[in-house]
Amino acid sequence: MAAQLTQGEDPYALRPDCTDSAPPRFRIKPGKTLSSRAWYGAFNEQGQLNLDKVLKRIRRGGVDPAIRAEVWEFLLGCFGPSSTAPERDALRASRREQYAKLKAECQVMDNLVGSGQIATSPRINEDGSPVEEYNSGEISVADEISHHQIEDMNRGYQQTSKASSEKQDAKTIQWRLNLHQIGLDVVRTDRMLQFYASQEHMSKLWDILAVYCWLDPAIGYCQGMSDFCSPLALMFQDEADAFWCFERIVSRVRDNFSCTDKEVGVQKQLGVLATLLKVLDPKLHEHIDSIGGGNYIFAFRMIMVLFRREFSFVDTLYLWEMMWALEYSPSSIQDVSVTRTWSLRRRYKGRGKYEAQNEKYGASRMPGGKAPLSLFCAIAIFEMQRNRLLNEAQGLDEVLKLLNDVTGKIDPKEACRLALDLHSKYLRTVRRQST
Repeated sequence: MAAQLTQGEDPYALRPDCTDSAPPRFRIKPGKTLSSRAWYGAFNEQGQLNLDKVLKRIRRGGVDPAIRAEVWEFLLGCFGPSSTAPERDALRASRREQYAKLKAECQVMDNLVGSGQIATSPRINEDGSPVEEYNSGEISVADEISHHQIEDMNRGYQQTSKASSEKQDAKTIQWRLNLHQIGLDVVRTDRMLQFYASQEHMSKLWDILAVYCWLDPAIGYCQGMSDFCSPLALMFQDEADAFWCFERIVSRVRDNFSCTDKEVGVQKQLGVLATLLKVLDPKLHEHIDSIGGGNYIFAFRMIMVLFRREFSFVDTLYLWEMMWALEYSPSSIQDVSVTRTWSLRRRYKGRGKYEAQNEKYGASRMPGGKAPLSLFCAIAIFEMQRNRLLNEAQGLDEVLKLLNDVTGKIDPKEACRLALDLHSKYLRTVRRQST
């Protein structure tokens, strides 16, 4: 198990040598931020959660970092609000056992898994045969590793597994071919955090991603996954709990990582993004289209990793939990009659406000109606930079520069609030146009 942070230690502390990271805008606000007291007070005697109150608090001020891991398990659907404490204990134990079995399978195929080390050079050749020449040595996380140095890095370990000398099936070969790419991404991910100055913590992140790659061969491993997994490896003391929370995140953004011969998954969302902006701000859409940005490829990174580059590490977590609270929808909804007097104040119990608006306006029947809130957050950022985009951007390079300049300068709560307003405006506009 990875080393735990000592009591009172800031889990999001930056390395002393990282001085260029944008300071977070998130602050704990009494009465608004979901506190430990409000969180535990939302459970009844059986351990069932009154999620409605919790969602409101998260939307108003995010989650206290002390309880963030527990709250995210509910927001992401690891546990249902109606589950009791004993039921969750049993389910957690079962998931931990399942993860241990998956990890054991991976260790048989490659004993670098669980060893506390990370592969950063190929383990096998394309045909499954072992790579014979490795440079000795291990990654020293105390050393400074620049992006350019990482690209040129060719380190390995003089370790082989039994599987490397045996006949391997296609699934195993593909999995082992992915291991070094996972390693290269892990040593790039959130290097500014003191937490990842520890090789033990980096190897925890690598192990989770390696096991997931084995569990889900249809997706395997794609660049960007480490950005979603890194906060979980930091927040959860138990690796298995972090793994299953990561599995839930991937299920939400799965389309981002699905690729075919014709289309990269996120490109489909960029098409929806264009549809939304054309309705919400025709002038801005027309301008972007006129300078060659009609495919919205400049927003690829935003959507792919859900604004990990536009906000500080802490603010990204704040943004995510607010979006998940707004989008929350229980797996089964009780039959509730909807009349003309239906309003957001009488929304379905336990539903996020975003989902309530979708239900109110019948979004599922509209073009772009199933769009995730993240697309409206992207448009919110465009709108915040609207004047500059219209007046200064005469090509895609200028668009990219303007959007890169917003890093660390946007309040995540304001972006989320504007996104919700834009979503409501879109639904009203489309419904009005269709009548």
